[in-house]
Amino acid sequence: MTEMVRPWWRTATVALPGLAAGAVYGWASWCFAGSSAPSGAVALVGGAVLVLGVCAAYSVLVGGTGGLFGALLLALGLLLAVAAADQAAARTAAATCAVREVRTRIQSSAGEGAPPNRTVYRFELDCPGGYPAELKEDRPVAERGQRIRVAFDPAHRVSPELQGRTRPWKAGLWGAALLALSTVIAWAKRRPYGEDRA
Repeated sequence: MTEMVRPWWRTATVALPGLAAGAVYGWASWCFAGSSAPSGAVALVGGAVLVLGVCAAYSVLVGGTGGLFGALLLALGLLLAVAAADQAAARTAAATCAVREVRTRIQSSAGEGAPPNRTVYRFELDCPGGYPAELKEDRPVAERGQRIRVAFDPAHRVSPELQGRTRPWKAGLWGAALLALSTVIAWAKRRPYGEDRA
């Protein structure tokens, strides 16, 4: 006898990863860059409840080991969606700045098996509006008198960096791959209609 699957069950199971990713990305974007964003505690608890609730619903809808492993992949994909939102919202402003001075400092580590010495470059900047005033890099990106494009957060929550250095598409691409895999598992392992859920 062929087991029938409820049409809404199939749709809900397969649509859940994509809808969850949209909801989590929207929540994270609002929390990171919204003008009326919630406090850090509310953002963290709200995001955790959203991710855990979606993963629990996925596990119940799919069932079995497929539901467990699919929920794990879904959770990782949703966390990567949060990372992509964070990277996209972290430095929303950019300025072209003149390099006034370049200073170098060698950081050394002691002990057996310590990493090699590292050179840190500190660029003193002359930017419109006075911020950012400096940029730290692990490589020489400009010489004195040159102009560079610097991305920064107007609220000064994170340090400035060269424009284009942080790319949210990497986290987004990995997240999309994990979400696609959890969708495939949901499609292949969905619970048939009338199956005992105990």
